[in-house]
Amino acid sequence: MYWNREMECMPAEERKILQLERLQGLVRRVYENVPHYQRVLREAGIRPGDIKSLDDLAHLPFTTKDDLRRTYPFGLFATPLANTVRVHASSGTTGKPTVVGYTRKDIDTWSEVMARTLMCAGVKDDDIIQIAYGYGLFTGGLGVHYGAEKVGATVVPISVGNTKRQIMLMEDFGTTVLACTPSYALHLSEVLEEMGTDRSRIRLRVGVFGAEPWSPQMAREIEKKLNVVAIDIFGLSEIIGPGVASECLYNTGLHIFDDHFLPEIIDPATGAQLPPGEEGELVITTLTKEAFPLIRYRTRDIAALYVEPCPCGRTHVRMSKVMGRTDDMLIIRGVNVFPSQIESVLLEIGHAEPHYLLVVDRKGPLDHLEVWVEVSENFFRDEVRHLESLGKTIKREIESTLGIGVEVRLVEPKTIERSQGKAKRVVDKRDLPGKNKPKEG
Repeated sequence: MYWNREMECMPAEERKILQLERLQGLVRRVYENVPHYQRVLREAGIRPGDIKSLDDLAHLPFTTKDDLRRTYPFGLFATPLANTVRVHASSGTTGKPTVVGYTRKDIDTWSEVMARTLMCAGVKDDDIIQIAYGYGLFTGGLGVHYGAEKVGATVVPISVGNTKRQIMLMEDFGTTVLACTPSYALHLSEVLEEMGTDRSRIRLRVGVFGAEPWSPQMAREIEKKLNVVAIDIFGLSEIIGPGVASECLYNTGLHIFDDHFLPEIIDPATGAQLPPGEEGELVITTLTKEAFPLIRYRTRDIAALYVEPCPCGRTHVRMSKVMGRTDDMLIIRGVNVFPSQIESVLLEIGHAEPHYLLVVDRKGPLDHLEVWVEVSENFFRDEVRHLESLGKTIKREIESTLGIGVEVRLVEPKTIERSQGKAKRVVDKRDLPGKNKPKEG
């Protein structure tokens, strides 16, 4: 089931010709209209006419989030504000937010790629989709909204929060598709259980989840608790919002809509391009964006690309699930640690809830990692020796995975703070003031 069969199933060689034409047009547009890009391209000794093949992409300079902050708010826009019909912005947790803009054509493109995303998940015009991503400056809610309307599905634009009301409307409206962050999906499942809701009254069949890294084990947990097919979607505000890539029902990776978004994987340390199958930092060039085009934007997301055919028939290059972020990566005693590695271990072991917190501190000259893990309700009430045994098992498996020593603290159910948006997984006391600890088991 496709939204745009011609583009989604285009032969690879034809797509490369299209990508090159669009890349050449992009470089010409930013050179002529964006002072930042004119300057950095000149410094690199590149003129628009130098782009002769897709291999020349590797010679173009990278764009980083710092570039976006330095040119705040509209310095990277390639069209006049009079032609900009929408602006969105990141949360701006450190300093100024990053601001992105859209022309009418950009909004049409966004709706198009989100329609493809939802069709990848099997969403049809007779579905009722409840959108529990945030609306407003965050791109999540409105991005999914426009794609759902383009497909013809019935949209429930409830936004995030008010979880009991979310569940009431799921029952009353007969919601079949849920769109939210994976961590909020887990929270919904907990509240469903607390409310004693009759699961036969919940008609959900598909979940469209994104906006934060999550492991395959967490996907299985969500599928079990909500009785849905969990589909991973990928996007980021700087590129367009949600709609950059999506899993299909064959779960062979996320199809990147590379007629609009040209992907690379690079070594985050050297910037060198890596071949398909190797893990590194995902870099994306926006081939068709008008208001806010980006060349070789470093996403900070860790992933790999795959070019083998998918049984669904789509010919786009695919990416793995995001394995972590270079800015979320912790370096503990010289070892790279991603929260998703620990999440996978916890969900494989069982008896632990998929709610955890990594607390990093410095004791003398050495870094110290403590993993707080929520234990399931029934197991927490079990004998102390069983809790001790579980703690030792978790410690052994995490240490085996990471290759460093850790401390594990088992905590009562519901004591780690829940998120209605992106989950907070790390407290780094090397840089941040300490916070109250949850009650330990």
